[in-house]
Amino acid sequence: MTTTEAPVQTQEGTPPAQAQPPTGKAQVEFQQVTKTYQMGEVQVHALRGLDLTVRQGEFLVIVGPSGSGKTTTLNLIGGLDSPSSGRLVVAGQDIAGYDEKALTAYRRDQIGFIFQFFNLLPTLTAAENVEFALELVEKDGHEVHRRALDLLDRVGLAERADHFPSQLSGGEQQRVAIARALAKDPLILLADEPTGNLDYRMGQKVLRVMQDLNQHEGRTVILVTHNTAIGPLGNRVVHLHDGQVAGVDVHEQQADAEEIVW
Repeated sequence: MTTTEAPVQTQEGTPPAQAQPPTGKAQVEFQQVTKTYQMGEVQVHALRGLDLTVRQGEFLVIVGPSGSGKTTTLNLIGGLDSPSSGRLVVAGQDIAGYDEKALTAYRRDQIGFIFQFFNLLPTLTAAENVEFALELVEKDGHEVHRRALDLLDRVGLAERADHFPSQLSGGEQQRVAIARALAKDPLILLADEPTGNLDYRMGQKVLRVMQDLNQHEGRTVILVTHNTAIGPLGNRVVHLHDGQVAGVDVHEQQADAEEIVW
């Protein structure tokens, strides 16, 4: 069952930027966050006072058209960029004022990234791609290999560990990318259009892995997509428009990944 929180209009006719979760401890909090890019002589306002809370263990789906601010939102959570103003609190720490050194440590220790383009190293096997990420946090070679195989097993690819990316399907490559993202046991898993290059059958398998990580391990997952069909997978769907929250759908019961078709 889905309930919709209708946006309240401001005097200018724009929706307010507030999207509170149903319940739970706040893990990410945007507090009147703005982000402005200078493009030559033109200022582009990607976020316009965004207020958004993500609770611990939530599966949040963010949707919106191109230019709505969804990728900017993800990049800010991931420490790939910094707000122009406002507070961005992650696990109790305001990362808005972090310098580049602090942001690098934050990305390394707290965030797992899954991108639309798998970004696997083509000359490394599936296991070696995961090992490459593990070597940032673990120096024992035997332990690195053991953990890489364990992570591939968790995403259903134990038997493909010795295959190179060119020998894997798109869905399998994305699952290797998920295993790599899990290598450092991140606080938050960020997914930017993770099914964008996949047909729906391969996409379902990727979404199933992400849903299992959320439901069985309590992993916080934030997924950004233009594909509204994926929305029912989340506890909530946040609709962004022009750098603000335009509406929120709350799902009392999440759809199974196998029910998602596009």
